[in-house]
Amino acid sequence: TYAPKLILLDISDINCIQDVAKEILNCYGCVDILINNASMKVKGAVQSISLELDKKIMDANYFGPITLTKAILPNMISRRTGQIVLINSIQGKIGIPFRAAYAASKHAAVGFFDCLRAEIEEFDISVSTVNPTFICSYHRQPAPGNWEASIWK
Repeated sequence: TYAPKLILLDISDINCIQDVAKEILNCYGCVDILINNASMKVKGAVQSISLELDKKIMDANYFGPITLTKAILPNMISRRTGQIVLINSIQGKIGIPFRAAYAASKHAAVGFFDCLRAEIEEFDISVSTVNPTFICSYHRQPAPGNWEASIWK
């Protein structure tokens, strides 16, 4: 058994993910199960959500999990074992109004992990996607004009 170690990671900060993955592998030597469970969402009409916010949602929900997975994957492949899990959303399968950026990021993640599953099957690494229906998340009420506060984390 290993003593727990807290390693902070902002999944939307793509630039730090590689270093965090190296720190984890240096500390423990391997990752047996990688569970991607971070998410960020915003509610609003397409025309009222800025492209900047669309990109933040994509970074957290798509680029973050795939960057972390790609950083851990070579270790799993070399060991020929491992499990990768994406906790996603039903909105990765169907979109609903006022959630376009969120649904798009979740659709992209499902597509990536579906392809990954087929590509790494030969290495005995399993890839699972879990798409639960709506869940209650932490939310802050935004101040007028403060779109960042309208983000659900």
